Amino acid sequence: MVDDPVDQEVLKRRLNELRSEHRDLDDVIAQISEQVPFDQLQVQRLKKRKLQLKDEIAKIESALLPDIIA
Repeated sequence: MVDDPVDQEVLKRRLNELRSEHRDLDDVIAQISEQVPFDQLQVQRLKKRKLQLKDEIAKIESALLPDIIA
């Protein structure tokens, strides 16, 4: 968890940027996939980038959530 409010704001901004890029990649992948023929290698690279973004988003979300002690 991040205690410093400034650090939290930085992480929230970064989280929004990552989510936006993740959504944009969905659109790009859909557009490329509609083309005949489409570049399978490019689609694979974009999907790999999406997974990297998803992992980074999860790490930031985890850092922003308060620790819950059961």
